[in-house]
Amino acid sequence: MAVNTTVEGRVYPPTAPYLVSRAKIAEFAAAVGAHDAAHTDVEVARARGYDDVIAPPTFAVLIAQQGWAHVMADEELGIDYARLVHGAEQIVHHRPLVAGDEVTAHTRLDRAQNVGGHSMVTLVTELEVADEIVTRTTSLVVIRGSRG
Repeated sequence: MAVNTTVEGRVYPPTAPYLVSRAKIAEFAAAVGAHDAAHTDVEVARARGYDDVIAPPTFAVLIAQQGWAHVMADEELGIDYARLVHGAEQIVHHRPLVAGDEVTAHTRLDRAQNVGGHSMVTLVTELEVADEIVTRTTSLVVIRGSRG
């Protein structure tokens, strides 16, 4: 079943604030093999000019996914989750996420198209801290078509 392309451009409600913690940064850094001491040692991070430890770059996706949840719950869009695969991800940071940041995700369904029997949905999520956009993610998901 193809997605409903008429919802292209829809803006979803912002997420509740997510508090970035030292513990979550350390857990994520360990999980992805990020060994830079600035992820776990406050003094190293401060010596580099940050207020606290910094998150690995891909940590932002954890918060962006909370914004995507609104899209995935949008019944009008018509996503068949059994056929969904991740197509691509782009993350642009204006500054690193830092322990203590309270981050809100703002997601927009940038593009919805049906091509060659498959559907492609592009989501743009901006992560905001204290009215400043610190990260922008662009995510493409593909909903595979049925095999006739």
